[in-house]
Amino acid sequence: MNDLAFDTTPNSLEAYWMPFTPNRAWKRDPRFVSRAQGMHYVTPDGRQILDAIAGLWCVNAGHCHPRIVEAIRHQAGQLDYASSFGLGHPAAFEYANRLTEMAPDGFNRVFFAGSGSEAVDTALKLALAHHAIRGEGQRVKLIGRQRSYHGVGFGGLSVAGIGAQRKHYGPLLPGTSHLPHTHDPARNAFSRGRPEHGGIAFAEALEGIIQAQDPSTIAAVIVEPVAGSTGVLVPPVGYLERLREVCDRHNLLLIFDEVVTGFGRLGAPFGSQALGVMPDLICCAKGMTNGAVPMGGVLVNDRVAAGLMSQPEGMAEFMHGYTYSGHPLAAAAALATLQVYQEEGLFQRAADIAGTWEDAVHSLHDVPGVTDIRNIGLLAAIEFGPQEDKPSPARAIAARCFDKGVLIRAAGDSLVLSPPLIVSTDQINEIVETIRWAARAG
Repeated sequence: MNDLAFDTTPNSLEAYWMPFTPNRAWKRDPRFVSRAQGMHYVTPDGRQILDAIAGLWCVNAGHCHPRIVEAIRHQAGQLDYASSFGLGHPAAFEYANRLTEMAPDGFNRVFFAGSGSEAVDTALKLALAHHAIRGEGQRVKLIGRQRSYHGVGFGGLSVAGIGAQRKHYGPLLPGTSHLPHTHDPARNAFSRGRPEHGGIAFAEALEGIIQAQDPSTIAAVIVEPVAGSTGVLVPPVGYLERLREVCDRHNLLLIFDEVVTGFGRLGAPFGSQALGVMPDLICCAKGMTNGAVPMGGVLVNDRVAAGLMSQPEGMAEFMHGYTYSGHPLAAAAALATLQVYQEEGLFQRAADIAGTWEDAVHSLHDVPGVTDIRNIGLLAAIEFGPQEDKPSPARAIAARCFDKGVLIRAAGDSLVLSPPLIVSTDQINEIVETIRWAARAG
């Protein structure tokens, strides 16, 4: 099977329609990787590329970890697939047990999906079902936030708040509203960790939305604890706490989309634990399997679970699911990943190195064109403003970094950084100095 090694560039690029990519432009100047190990990708011509974004926020333990690779190989040879519709296999149950042990107190059930997008749509449906079962089926409206990303399902896209991703798809779900985003560079630029200003005021906007809609018609509020894809918007002090208070006041469910912040990114298993605010539902994916096999899930707190389990015993408590819910290979990968996180102490390692990371990224404050730097845990964004009537140089800087051997993602006007939790001090310095060089080279 050596012909499946795929170490060479394909002879045609036309058939594959790449996601979130300007395909025609990319295929005129393609960039490939064919292997990976630890902190690095390897290109077909043998160049090493330091991965400063953990694949896509997900490869927290580093690429091709031997423990995870072997778990997938073993499971593929033992049980390749089994439906979870009325049929069980041990790995899914074992992973659910171990995951809920690590989850915040009171989250003792998990519903598995195949991705973060599926996890978000699952959480929204759980919120609607929760209210319907309680006799409040009129609670059908959902509240998201501007500049948020919640995947690409119709539910997640409806509550998301990035206009370019919504513009071609019509009105989406009716009855959705959006909180203002929390980006306030006039007061919070170059904040280290949680910004000081505006948290309560930004959260109080929820009260206005609720009153305009009638509280008894709203089911849930969904936010990312740290907004990732829009450029690492860190919640101001008091913001999440006040959202929790307002939701409790009006009996709304609070959903945290932790697809990015789950599994150690903020130095704790989940962002809710690191930030000290508990939602009712937690969406997770990405770092769940170290990116090795697609998987997502929703952690459900005991109050929501008890309501759904109060229905007659002979019926499905939640009429929902996916062909690949609890997939054997995904469950095996997730179990191995969790072991790696725990045995190698990667969550604590992220917490320990976060200060070094913060100092390093903020050393870029005097680079020409930098207008803001934001960080929390092992996340950061370097924002650039327009220069001499030209658009932000973020994409050009990211391209130069790749050519220099560091993979960085441009999101709008920002460079977004989320290295694997195994990143060393020397590698942090390499990331930062490559950005410094690339920004000045333009």
